[in-house]
Amino acid sequence: MSTLQFLMDGFGVAFQWQNILFAFVGVLIGTAVGVLPGIGPMSGVALLIPVTATLTAGLPPEAAAASSIILLAGVYYGAMYGGSTTSILLNTPGESSSVVTTLDGYQMARQGRAGAALSIAAIGSFAAGIISLIGLVLLAKPLSNIALEFGPAEYFSLMLLGLAAVSGLAGKSMTKALMMTVFGLMLGTIGIDAVSGIARFTYDLPILYSGLEFLTIAVGLFALGEVFKTVLERDQEEGAIAKIGRILPTKQDLKDSTVPILRGSFLGFFIGVLPGAGATLASFFSYITEKKFSKTPEKFGTGAIAGVAGPESANNAASGGALIPLLTLGIPGSGTTAILMGALIMYNIQPGPLLFDDHPEVAWGLIASMFVGNLMLLVLNMPLVKVFAKIIQTPKKYLLPIIIAISFFGVYAVQYTTFDLYLLLACGVLGYLLVRNDFPVAPLVLALVLGPMIENNMRRALTISNGDFSIFATKPISLVLLIVAAAWLLVPLLLKFKGRAIIVNEED
Repeated sequence: MSTLQFLMDGFGVAFQWQNILFAFVGVLIGTAVGVLPGIGPMSGVALLIPVTATLTAGLPPEAAAASSIILLAGVYYGAMYGGSTTSILLNTPGESSSVVTTLDGYQMARQGRAGAALSIAAIGSFAAGIISLIGLVLLAKPLSNIALEFGPAEYFSLMLLGLAAVSGLAGKSMTKALMMTVFGLMLGTIGIDAVSGIARFTYDLPILYSGLEFLTIAVGLFALGEVFKTVLERDQEEGAIAKIGRILPTKQDLKDSTVPILRGSFLGFFIGVLPGAGATLASFFSYITEKKFSKTPEKFGTGAIAGVAGPESANNAASGGALIPLLTLGIPGSGTTAILMGALIMYNIQPGPLLFDDHPEVAWGLIASMFVGNLMLLVLNMPLVKVFAKIIQTPKKYLLPIIIAISFFGVYAVQYTTFDLYLLLACGVLGYLLVRNDFPVAPLVLALVLGPMIENNMRRALTISNGDFSIFATKPISLVLLIVAAAWLLVPLLLKFKGRAIIVNEED
């Protein structure tokens, strides 16, 4: 079957009435998540995993997985759209990848051009979404065919690269990021060892034999952690919201934005494909590029529309690009894609090269639904700009109890144990303490997802080589991946020693 035929089958899945509804709900919630400062796509996706599990309970396993991942991916790229709203109207980024948008977006809003800035952000996001999806369609099958040549040694090195990439670029301190990675790997070892059948770190508690549930930890660290942060730090600073006049951009605005949108889309897509780089890095690079190519660089920072169009396109294209390593190689490129990967594994669907052969309904259904979702986002965002501006004003006293209720009901609906509720609370407190002390949480979640897979592939490779560790260096692909992983960790360190400032990825 050709790629086009697979894509048509994917549209058959995406156009099922329940999946159209799931895509719509996903992008709507995602936009709201992006608009509300502080929640971000990671917390939003983690929060909704148990909800989707409940909603799809009556469907066959394959259909349930497809519907759930369509909704969760909708939240992911919807949040990328929504993040620009607060950046432009309040000078407060909805998530870290929208930080760059505040530089010119808020200045435009102060000049009475908030509507133009928001609509260009929406148009740029739509164009970027479509470009990154075309890239995803073209690269997905060839990449998964290459990955089929991978054995256990290559997979071990590839997953190590995924860990190194996120650890090397997450947060302000690389040491703290590596500490969180090791902590996540340690949590991943709790439970019955799949090879020897020996209980590890269970302390004779039967509840720990199956290990710690990824969902509970993700919801606790992100969603509840954010709640504790807001409550304990009295996070009440409210900025003045800029007034929205004319919504549609002028012809000159469109002319000034076309090239930055295209440039940002391609740049963002290729940066998104790199594990660990993410949307934040893409938006930074796009802004720097636009300033360099501009005939009037002095206008940047004073309300240049290219300073909104480029970065907004880049961060949306990066979210599409980040799905390529997740779907084809089973390597999540960011914290959010790690949570999406955890959701797929919950449905017994292993992302990676066999995904397109074993579960085409899920893989192609997701890709097709993203075309539909991007169109929905454009239709939603243009007329509803003023409505989403109102969401920003939702008082914390109403918002926080809703997040707490969804967290507890959601986790209990999936796990049915009070132990997981206590673990959820503990992870919430831990999440708050980690964020407060500048410890990035994304590497921990990524290590928790990848840890058991790294261990299994390492042991399989050592079984093949009779315990000889040189198998990882004698296989050419494995060796290359290990060298790249080492470089990913060492290059930022060397630059730091030389006194260079490094742009870091706080997590998209």
